[in-house]
Amino acid sequence: MRLRIVVTAAALGAALASAAFANETYKFDQAHSTIGFSVHQFLGPTHGKFAKFDGKIDIDREHPENSSVMARIDVRSIDTGIVKRDNHLRSPEFFAVEKYPEITFKSRSVKQTGPQAGDILGDLTMHGVTKPITLHVKLLTSPNDKQTRWAVTTDPLKRRDFNLMFAQAAESVSGIGQTVAINIEIEATRAQ
Repeated sequence: MRLRIVVTAAALGAALASAAFANETYKFDQAHSTIGFSVHQFLGPTHGKFAKFDGKIDIDREHPENSSVMARIDVRSIDTGIVKRDNHLRSPEFFAVEKYPEITFKSRSVKQTGPQAGDILGDLTMHGVTKPITLHVKLLTSPNDKQTRWAVTTDPLKRRDFNLMFAQAAESVSGIGQTVAINIEIEATRAQ
């Protein structure tokens, strides 16, 4: 889900840029981007990220509302720093990566909310469930004709909304919160 957010942020960043180019395409730079998340567990937060993702931003600078963003995250690439936990998260008991290998985001609209900020409304599909979400994006590095960098957040996501729940007995003793915070920084490079 964070990947989709990243893609959307990159698209908005390009749309809000001051250069006078139309119909530009930017692709996520996976090596210089981060799609992360955190969830409260017991006494503190657990942090994680997805290592493999891609995204594309098509930008119309004259009419930013016509811009679009698409992103895809490889759920198998989840990394919380503990191999045993990551394997459990990939299992049929949680993400079920064999059945649902990707998280996707596809924008529906782009709206500028400030000189270096905006909202991207789109559809997030995760674990076989599609829900509308809004990505809030903020410019970190002024875009140029080659690349742009953005911070992306969303309102907190609920695990329950995407059927990401453990078995009833495990859920009640897991100590894992329902709310997931998204932390994304996307660098996108203009396609040649």
